[in-house]
Amino acid sequence: MTLPTATYRIQFRNGMTFDHACGLVPYLKALGISHLYASPIFTAVSGSTHGYDVTDANEIDPALGGRAGFERLTESLASAGMGLILDIVPNHMAASPENGWWRDVLIFGRQSAYANHFDIDWSEPLTLPQLGQDFEAALAAGELSITLDETHGNFAFGHFDTLLPLNPSSYGVLANRLDDPVATRMAEAAAVTSGEDFARAMRDILFEGGDRALLRQKLEDVSSDCDFLKNLHEGQYWRLTHWKEASRHLNYRRFFEVTGLVGTRVEDPAVFEDLHRLTVELVRHGKVQGLRIDHVDGLAEPKAYLDRLREAVGPDTYIVVEKILGPGEVLPESWPVAGTTGYEFIAALSELFIDSSGLRILDGAYRSLAGGTGDLEEGRRLAKSLMVERNFAGETNRLVSIVAGIFPELKRDEIATALCELLIAFPVYRTYGDGGPLSWQDAAVLAGTASQVMPKLDNRSACDHVLRLLEGKIEGDAARAFRIRFQQLSGPVMAKATEDTLFYRYNRLLAANEVGGEPGKAPGGTEEFHRRMAERARLQPHGLSASTTHDTKRGEDARARLYALSEGADVFAQAVDRWREMNRPWLQELPDGVAPEPNVEWMLYQALAGIWPEDFDRGQTDALAERFTGYAVKAVREAKLRSNWTEQDTAFEEAVTRYAAALVSAENSAFLEDFESVLQPFIAAGYLNSLSQTMLKLTAPGIPDIYQGTEGFDFSLVDPDNRRPIDHERLTAWLDEAGPIAKLQAAALKQRIVAIGLQLRQRYADLFARGDYLPLKVTGNRRDHVLAFARVHKGDFAIIAAPRLMFGWLDPGVLFAGPEFWEDTAIAVPSPLHGLKADLVTGKTIEPGGSISVAALLGSQPVGLISPL
Repeated sequence: MTLPTATYRIQFRNGMTFDHACGLVPYLKALGISHLYASPIFTAVSGSTHGYDVTDANEIDPALGGRAGFERLTESLASAGMGLILDIVPNHMAASPENGWWRDVLIFGRQSAYANHFDIDWSEPLTLPQLGQDFEAALAAGELSITLDETHGNFAFGHFDTLLPLNPSSYGVLANRLDDPVATRMAEAAAVTSGEDFARAMRDILFEGGDRALLRQKLEDVSSDCDFLKNLHEGQYWRLTHWKEASRHLNYRRFFEVTGLVGTRVEDPAVFEDLHRLTVELVRHGKVQGLRIDHVDGLAEPKAYLDRLREAVGPDTYIVVEKILGPGEVLPESWPVAGTTGYEFIAALSELFIDSSGLRILDGAYRSLAGGTGDLEEGRRLAKSLMVERNFAGETNRLVSIVAGIFPELKRDEIATALCELLIAFPVYRTYGDGGPLSWQDAAVLAGTASQVMPKLDNRSACDHVLRLLEGKIEGDAARAFRIRFQQLSGPVMAKATEDTLFYRYNRLLAANEVGGEPGKAPGGTEEFHRRMAERARLQPHGLSASTTHDTKRGEDARARLYALSEGADVFAQAVDRWREMNRPWLQELPDGVAPEPNVEWMLYQALAGIWPEDFDRGQTDALAERFTGYAVKAVREAKLRSNWTEQDTAFEEAVTRYAAALVSAENSAFLEDFESVLQPFIAAGYLNSLSQTMLKLTAPGIPDIYQGTEGFDFSLVDPDNRRPIDHERLTAWLDEAGPIAKLQAAALKQRIVAIGLQLRQRYADLFARGDYLPLKVTGNRRDHVLAFARVHKGDFAIIAAPRLMFGWLDPGVLFAGPEFWEDTAIAVPSPLHGLKADLVTGKTIEPGGSISVAALLGSQPVGLISPL
């Protein structure tokens, strides 16, 4: 297998096409990228902004340039000696009539050739939660009709722009009612054809002649008969329902809470083959060198899936999985993959750059104003309870029914209580038992969960029975189905409760509220970072090391700046008190309390600090205000306290928007002056944090992944803010600049460091892919302000030095503290690394010896990267 030395994530769509990406290849090559890492490229629903709503897994999306455009891109990459990694989506597809397989299921129900491609409970008609009210009300309001779908050539049940195809038996019913020759011919053909022949026959008859305008008029007339429409609806293999019913009742597995994404049964070998036909072809023909597996925890049998995929694409294909590791969790050793997509690397960075003493100060200030939301563990329980009892009530009830069927002697309410408590207490996203004994890791997870749950239960019998099912001690199809479905549910409960609820409620330090993070954990500093990197070198040295992804809560440089709030905790906490008083006129009294409440105010000041432009122009605030207010509304909806996505409190959201807009209004001059003044040392420390974490990502164990544009500074908020267009022309111009680092602006300096690090990785691929991680001892008065380590492999080595916790020690506009700050601080160098060396950032020679003076190394530059001459 040819390992990547560095990947560059491109978000296709939103203006990014294959031809556009072709134009970036020379730049990426010069930067030092070995593999372009593409977001999903297969055909998705019309207008998709992300590509995870796939409608055809065996077609390259024409919206991106189709197969021809894809071939041009792969040829460009091959000519540059670069590879391609594809993001593929095995867990779900779009539940849309644009999806040919789903469309076939709508027409033929359980008799469809694709009925088993999707995870559907066929004990009842397929539920389609697409109505804005219940069916009877939608019917009475005239929202439903029978119409012609002239794109596909069939009769359809229409609900605004959605056209749902009717089943073959409906054609005879319509023909009898319409007295139309075209409808009659379609009904006759429908009675004797099926599958693709049915669709072709209907299309041919509809378009071969006849008066379609008259037919449309007759359909419009019959659509006024509510009883007829109701009866026709009841004759379909599906049922339209109110979209709010999805949380309580849905008979297909969805992706998280997204009813527009239906789970696939990729555990079935036939479905696997159908879903991966083009992917496997592209790999075997040498067009694709790596795969990123989206949401692997959603699959029924992740290991079996990965084994099958590995067999299909061969041993030389680089594979990583999107998998969020909980505290102490490691990737299953039996999975045939290189590693994860790297969220745990972000968590390791937080250990290093968050100051533990300052975090305690922030905690006190935050709890004094946040009230109940300041208790993380209570907040976690409440958020998970909300998911289990409301948002995923239907999925939970399905599990209860399976257990009740296996153990009829148990009371249903006791089963429900046990299941809810287990899901709430689960410390990781899921376990992986699909038959046979559990792994040691999964057994430990279940034992620990049981020890938390049992004391909470009055009757432990139901929990004992559920645990036996999860441990694989009960045989039979129902027991196996329960085990798999529990595992497929625990992940969504964890993700939606933590990432998309708790992380918008508990706002002590937003930099710690990142995917895979543990915001309540005290940071472990350099010792913990070294421990994690040594473990990473041992367990997944070839996994990706991310600092920003399309799913992170904010850009890496916004997070780096917010880390510094923990260092200047007193300054920030006092400033927030002052700012809240200055902006009190923008608060609004609502029936349920003041808006925004103090917890939201605290969050808004942090979020604004993270994205604040150093060159803020008070005459041009519209773009910043639009981004910031959009984020504010998303944040309060995700928090699900006073508003949410399903039940929006317009008055509350308007009050929050008004407050957020005021914070960036040019008219709010007193606040702006104070805010800008307070922020300056945080901006300076944040820049240095950014450069330090960049150097660590480039050189620590793992393969550095550069999210589009983050080789320069990225102060994005959560999506869709992080999908804004990238100015690659400016980035290319920076890369072409020569001259010393002292003359570079900060963002261009970050890019220069990226290029230096990536080019070193290409020259010494084995050093970084297989080298040991060696922590280096730092001595002297400022030893706590620098991290140092070496990568060593055979005769090659590199020494890395990165500053940390530098708030208050930097002059404005200067990205280093100066030699006087470092005093006697030195890095101890083991004897095998004693020879003459060069610092690659500046080109300075490092004299041989047993130590390196940090004052000499970092007194005039931000970071150090040393290799032998």
